[in-house]
Amino acid sequence: MKILSVNVGLPREVAWQGKVVTTGIFKEPVKGPVTLRRLNLDGDRQADLTVHGGVSKAVYAYPSEHYNFWRAEFPAMDLPWGMFGENLTTEGLREEAIYIGDRFRIGEAEVMATEPRMPCYKLGIKFGRADVIKRFLASRRSGFYFAVAREGTVSAGDALELIGQEQQDISIADITRLYAFEKDDMKSLRRAIEVEALPENWKGYFRHQLEKQAD
Repeated sequence: MKILSVNVGLPREVAWQGKVVTTGIFKEPVKGPVTLRRLNLDGDRQADLTVHGGVSKAVYAYPSEHYNFWRAEFPAMDLPWGMFGENLTTEGLREEAIYIGDRFRIGEAEVMATEPRMPCYKLGIKFGRADVIKRFLASRRSGFYFAVAREGTVSAGDALELIGQEQQDISIADITRLYAFEKDDMKSLRRAIEVEALPENWKGYFRHQLEKQAD
């Protein structure tokens, strides 16, 4: 498992559907080491901190293996690393094989897997087409967020080393499944809210799902 590309970008204003929108989804690959800090990489910022960024979503990773699927979906588009707004383009790690709370070493830094990425309209801005949002969710190719446990430099080519697993109960793929596809899986919903590393907003959402089904 390794990092193929480190991608950063600052928020910019773009025109979208008759409005001016500020977005940080435009990321470009960078060469050499970049310092990964508690809330983001040096040279990178999130635009709307109500839904992006924060401790549990400090860095977004996306598997390079998914790019072939998207190139088949959008054959006329150029899809360079960073196209999905990811900070880290990875190799050898998939959503179904990474559990909430898994800890990894990347270069000098240590990170912990926290949640999948749920697409917002700004992915449509990046692709220039609104339908990509539903297609992204339906594909279950979500990528995953990391919290930063130890700051340090990371670079393209760094190994992505699993260094700890606390609870192998709920995978990144499971969170997407429970959110969008199998909302009535009571057993998995109950397991999910017991996972210590799952962010509280997800636990609250799943508790609400359980309450609705109990009524």
